Amino acid sequence: MAKMKAICIQSFGGPEALEVKKLERPVPAADEVLIKVRAASVNPVDYKIRAGHYPPIKQEDLPQILGRDISGVVVGRGAKVTEFHEGDEVFVMLDAGTGGYAEYVTVKEDLCAPKPATIDYTQAAAVPLAAITAWQGLFDHGHLESGQRVLIHGGAGGVGHFAIQLAKARGAYVSTTVSAQDKEFVRSLGADQAIDYERERFEEMVSDVDLVLDLVAGDTQARSWSVLKDGGTLVSTLAKPSDQEAQAHHAHAMNYIAHPDATELRAIADLIDDGKLRPVVEATYPLEEAAAAQRQLERDHVPGKVVLEVGA
Repeated sequence: MAKMKAICIQSFGGPEALEVKKLERPVPAADEVLIKVRAASVNPVDYKIRAGHYPPIKQEDLPQILGRDISGVVVGRGAKVTEFHEGDEVFVMLDAGTGGYAEYVTVKEDLCAPKPATIDYTQAAAVPLAAITAWQGLFDHGHLESGQRVLIHGGAGGVGHFAIQLAKARGAYVSTTVSAQDKEFVRSLGADQAIDYERERFEEMVSDVDLVLDLVAGDTQARSWSVLKDGGTLVSTLAKPSDQEAQAHHAHAMNYIAHPDATELRAIADLIDDGKLRPVVEATYPLEEAAAAQRQLERDHVPGKVVLEVGA
């Protein structure tokens, strides 16, 4: 059997728990394509899984290859695959059972989308999980419409920097909380109002918001009820919002975990190719340095995304 390089965890722990392994190259099932990975994104969920802080993943699920999104080239396909062919450039948000920190992955055909033509593999790998998370929070759960006002907490991060651009493309007025050093960054993405969360109180600067997209949780989420218009919506990728506060504000409130959606990914690709959405890659690492990539993302304030470059 052909071998491939992959980054695995055998047990939970710090970045040192990531191990470079030689594994058998996967073989696509009838409805799957085999992708030669060119780049893989690093996301907070990766180090949460590695540390044992992501409840769906238990010790008995290990060993596991981490990574939830990739870009690459189709190099094989199952008998029932009809849309994608060898040589096609694709990008994918992987399902929970597949890891992207590897030289090859197998993916169901219906999860794949053509890679945007106007960006390279590294930029493309930065998109799927973060942009789909932003899309689903803003539109599927938040029902954001043109002319509405949205407050995005954590607008400089991986999900946040896509959320700002997607909201602007939809025609919303965008306020966002960021550190002082990231104010100009989020304004360059189209944010109408950038609020320094360390020195400014957002509740003194924002009011009558239709939607709060909470990427921070904690006290920030609790304080957000005061800026939400009656009947508005509060959506979080993290902690479940208070049912009592939601009732008091006649608000819709929920938390969610993003799920792969190739239709949404195609729409995101169109926005990229139309110049309305751009991924920002702050740092890149070779696959073998996945531990350093996770360490940077976990420890430092990273605007945009961190990406592993896997192979040519």
